[in-house]
Amino acid sequence: MKKIDKKVADAYFKEKTRNIIFYLVIWFVVSFGVVSFAEVFSTFSINGFPFHYYMGAQGAVIIFILLLFINAKVSDQIDRKYGIDESKNEQISSGKVLDH
Repeated sequence: MKKIDKKVADAYFKEKTRNIIFYLVIWFVVSFGVVSFAEVFSTFSINGFPFHYYMGAQGAVIIFILLLFINAKVSDQIDRKYGIDESKNEQISSGKVLDH
């Protein structure tokens, strides 16, 4: 198995951790921040429902699902950037030899 330099591994995990924290902050703001300011947001409406109600009932779930897809796409880009390729991982896990 190919070894990864410690500096590269540290940079990889630092970038991945930064992205996860960023996604959690977005999720928190959408889930709790909007509902916390319900009175302010009650003047807006989406599909006939007050904005704070819509975000609590549907918006937070929609944003969460979007964040999952965005995280998958960005994670793949980070993996390629640091040379951690999914096809190579599949070859290693199935017992095939890697070409260097």
